[in-house]
Amino acid sequence: MASVLGMLEERKTAARVRVEGLREEVARLAEVLEAAEIELDRRVIAREELVEALAASAAETTAGAGTEAEAEEEAVLWLAPVQGSTVPPWPEGLPVTVLAPDYQRILGVLEQQRSTGHGPLRAKEVAVELGLDATPAKVEGVRSKARRLAERGWLFLEASGAFSAGRRPVAVPDAGSSA
Repeated sequence: MASVLGMLEERKTAARVRVEGLREEVARLAEVLEAAEIELDRRVIAREELVEALAASAAETTAGAGTEAEAEEEAVLWLAPVQGSTVPPWPEGLPVTVLAPDYQRILGVLEQQRSTGHGPLRAKEVAVELGLDATPAKVEGVRSKARRLAERGWLFLEASGAFSAGRRPVAVPDAGSSA
């Protein structure tokens, strides 16, 4: 009987050691979770601040700009695009210069097509106009960027899947939202 009690005592000790190890791991994970929540909060606030700054800058540009050249110069200074940056929703008056160069080129092709009286273009046609190979990878890259522009109001996505120049204001997400 002593050997059975000894085995139970060993198992109890092993369980206690495991419980203590798990408690330590939970405490460590709680610290990691807290740090991640703080980082998330910072990023949400940064996004909200950026949206407000873009809207305010666009409003100042349209309201207080003496000339178009001054407005363009100011937009370049304050809203210079970053390679790989996100595409902001298009509010009235936001200049194209806030977009990364690839997005500006896509808009330029579609604006040129509209000014010459041509209709909407498919992604493959836009890729060719940009001087890219009409390979599936290049076409899909152009399609992805054009869709992103359309989702944010910078251009139109036709029912046929073709893209055309034109802008429509897009509602900026609620400032209280954390998404």
